[in-house]
Amino acid sequence: MRINKELVEYVAELSRIKLDESTTEKMIKELGAVIEYMGILNRLDTEGVEPMSHVFPITNVMREDIVIPSYDREEILGNAPARTDETLIVPITIE
Repeated sequence: MRINKELVEYVAELSRIKLDESTTEKMIKELGAVIEYMGILNRLDTEGVEPMSHVFPITNVMREDIVIPSYDREEILGNAPARTDETLIVPITIE
């Protein structure tokens, strides 16, 4: 893919940023280098390489999700000024 001025201006417009002429020229070179490097990576033989989400062997450090009894619903709703059988009723805050 060839990066040209029109493409950089189009991407800048989509990004809602304004680029002056010198920045546009700089972006042409930098985006071209990124695309060139992606081409090098695409040529690598990755046959037999297992996909990974991270380069380090990380594991989930969260605790196990253990179900425990909660508070009694009637006890919680007992102090509510307005309620239904299962929920609190609150005043409307957005009209």
